[in-house]
Amino acid sequence: MADHSAPDYELEETLTVDQPEQLRALFEETRRSIIHLLLERAATITELAATMDMPKGTMGHHVGVLAEAGLIRVVRTKKVRAIEAKYYGRTARTFMINFRDRDLGIAPDHFLVTAEAEFVAASASYRDHEDSPIMSTLRYARIPDDRAAEWLFRLGELTQEFASETRGGDTTYAMLAAFYPTEHPHLPDVGETS
Repeated sequence: MADHSAPDYELEETLTVDQPEQLRALFEETRRSIIHLLLERAATITELAATMDMPKGTMGHHVGVLAEAGLIRVVRTKKVRAIEAKYYGRTARTFMINFRDRDLGIAPDHFLVTAEAEFVAASASYRDHEDSPIMSTLRYARIPDDRAAEWLFRLGELTQEFASETRGGDTTYAMLAAFYPTEHPHLPDVGETS
């Protein structure tokens, strides 16, 4: 039985995405979907087009943009009736984007906005299928900076574990993790008040 917890090709663990052409390629909805699909396994343009219900020519354009940006590459070829089929895969499991370094022309809440729309749609569907796992929560904790760094690391590990989960079932689930400082008020510690 195939191991579906990892793609069926070799790839780097992380790639820093900081070039304008990489960012333009990555932050387009269709291309982001292609990137996510290729984390499951390598695929041809024909397979991607069929999965996403798009014309092969349009899919070929999007695959070309991603390949030109260095986000995907041909990972193997296979001869199919005198035609060489190209199988594309990601160049890295995780693409790291640092919003602090410079203005990337991308709203920092890009992933939150996308996740919000998906969550709203899933919530509406959940009302009809109460056995579907779905949850959302927002918590605040006043903690020291060193503990905040530990939590950030642990959340990163948890999201990596989730993304590496064995593939199966009929539903693709999403996990959104955000960790950020706030101006949320807090009570003084006991003994700090007069």
